[in-house]
Amino acid sequence: MIRFDYPVKVYYKDVDQMGIVYYSRYFEYFEAARTELFNSIGLDVTTIENQGIYLPVITSHCDYKKGAKFEQEIIVETSISELPKARLKIEYFVHPKIREQTLVTGYTIHAFMKKSGRPTKVPEIILKTLKEKMETI
Repeated sequence: MIRFDYPVKVYYKDVDQMGIVYYSRYFEYFEAARTELFNSIGLDVTTIENQGIYLPVITSHCDYKKGAKFEQEIIVETSISELPKARLKIEYFVHPKIREQTLVTGYTIHAFMKKSGRPTKVPEIILKTLKEKMETI
């Protein structure tokens, strides 16, 4: 399993009138956390895209257990638990910095696509890197 913790402080722009994180903001947190997870294992998005490979989100899901609040410090725990065959699944667990409870869980599923918009198999650079990182952790 590959895991990365992405810290977030909840700002006023993130919350609704009740001071609770607006539901769609979690998908933005997921995206930022996913980008940083890739960076942490040496697969930055620019390098992947420079090779003509894109990873569009084809499925996204979020379960809301308890809302994060204005000025709260939270962690978006991001993980990849299995090597992709045709698609890549990334899971997210959002909890307070002190980890006493899970606030939100979710996942995104990504396809592998060429710049032309055509699907492609898992690129070797991605598969090799994920495999190496899963073996060393």
